[in-house]
Amino acid sequence: MKKREDLDFKEFEALLSERLQHAEENIEQLKSELFDVSMDDIINDMEDLASLETLNDNDRLLLERQTTELREIHHALSKIKEGTYGICEETAKPIPVERLRANPIARTIVSKTQ
Repeated sequence: MKKREDLDFKEFEALLSERLQHAEENIEQLKSELFDVSMDDIINDMEDLASLETLNDNDRLLLERQTTELREIHHALSKIKEGTYGICEETAKPIPVERLRANPIARTIVSKTQ
């Protein structure tokens, strides 16, 4: 696979490291909230139960999204180490720097037909 010579990998590594820390903190907080909800014995009525189930479902969805983002961040960081960061995984063309700055975990370029 091609390697990008025109990117400042340190810039993107710093962006990704910041996102990694943020995602890890979010995951820990969500896990804590889910644990707290599971240990809550105070359910007074069906409305409380429904509210807890909704919060629980929302936290699980957020946890799933954060875990996916965490995997994507690790993937991007590994590509930086390989020197292949910023190469579209579908077309093997360079991903525009502006796209990478807006979304450092981008794997593909944005097609004009999309």
